[in-house]
Amino acid sequence: MTKYLDYMISPHPIRVFNPVVDSSKHKIKSLTIVHAGHLPGRTMQRLDANFEYWAFVIITGGGGFYQVNGGEKQVVKAGSWFCLFPDAVFNYGPDEGGHWDEYYFTVEGTRVTEWLDNWLPNPTGVKRAEIDDSVINKMEMMFMLIDSGVPSNLDRASLMLESFLYELVSQADQAEAGNRGRFVLKLMEDLSGSLYSGQEPEEMAERHHISVSTLRRIVHEYTGYPLNEFIHRLKAAEAKNILLNTEMSVKEIGEALGYKDTFYFSRVFKRITGHSPRDYRSRGGQ
Repeated sequence: MTKYLDYMISPHPIRVFNPVVDSSKHKIKSLTIVHAGHLPGRTMQRLDANFEYWAFVIITGGGGFYQVNGGEKQVVKAGSWFCLFPDAVFNYGPDEGGHWDEYYFTVEGTRVTEWLDNWLPNPTGVKRAEIDDSVINKMEMMFMLIDSGVPSNLDRASLMLESFLYELVSQADQAEAGNRGRFVLKLMEDLSGSLYSGQEPEEMAERHHISVSTLRRIVHEYTGYPLNEFIHRLKAAEAKNILLNTEMSVKEIGEALGYKDTFYFSRVFKRITGHSPRDYRSRGGQ
């Protein structure tokens, strides 16, 4: 490890790890950590930067920006991480007058291609992760293995980095799934709560800021039924409850649920439940 002050980079001491190990002693040939480092309080920006190897940058404090090939300038915050890679031009760093705390790992090897093909999505995007003490401890453990100078420890650090990055990607997948699950639950609750309002799909979609086609696709994915059929089934379930617990007529129930034609309502109810509304009531729901 090299620890030194470079006021062009940061006002704080920075740590840089440059492992020097005979490549013939590596047992893991498809992935090698070339460099690693910790830049606390980094203030320096990189503009029009090119890289020979893949690098993974994890920001644990502060914030700034990240841009690839002159594209969208993306916001970087504490808990962000991003990739640097060959054959591209990068602008990135803390905002003017600001700083960030950076950990980075530079690697080479064919294993990176496997990551890109299978589980590392959108390498040009800024990603989010939960950065806590356990995450920082893992990065510090990798630093210790790299700094030991022992070939087998460098192999361990490379494999640990692969697992570490996979976990960061999985965090984002789980967060996305959680957010989507909450959205779907809210959507289904809205559908269930609007049986008497006579809302059209266009109104429902607009309220949730999605298109009608997206509304239909979500309902079908999560229920197995087309949107209209799912609504019919929700209304049939509600009608069963009303038939058993009120004295409302079949005509009144159908109209309350948005069926202007009583005969049509009865046909839909029988198709779904196997009984006509009157028969269902007389059987006591049996």
